[in-house]
Amino acid sequence: ETSWFSRQLKVYKLLKRTYIYQTEVSLAHFCLFFSAAGFDFMRKVGQKYFVSNKETDSFSKAVEFCSQQGLELALPQSEEENRILTQLIGEADKTAWINVNNKRAEGNFRSDMKNQPLTFTKWGEGEPDDSIQGTGCTMVSETGMWRVTQDCSLNAHIICQI
Repeated sequence: ETSWFSRQLKVYKLLKRTYIYQTEVSLAHFCLFFSAAGFDFMRKVGQKYFVSNKETDSFSKAVEFCSQQGLELALPQSEEENRILTQLIGEADKTAWINVNNKRAEGNFRSDMKNQPLTFTKWGEGEPDDSIQGTGCTMVSETGMWRVTQDCSLNAHIICQI
């Protein structure tokens, strides 16, 4: 059985592809749609939307959650997107997972999880940590800096994008 949320998301993606979904009225509908779907946070940046229910979990649970919603884990593509993403996690010692993981990126942190080269990065000092030989996952901190952790089971904010 397809959920209401899944059906609405498919409609949104179809409309976005045909460029009909560009008006202010559509933005209001989009916000109502994600509010009804249970997301507490939504923010438009360019052609992208970040959405979150402000929950935290492991990297794999974050990827699974976004995927179940028909979305993908957030990945900033510009300084502005990175700044907006960090506004959600603005408290001290808070982090959010981002869509960079060396398991799918053939052992490095220069590609996203679809193995597409990163066009924007904001690595902290000494990052990405090339000494991580096994799976490593990437998070963004409240300061906007990216860092790799080998402990992908840590709890960090789950933020999806469309």
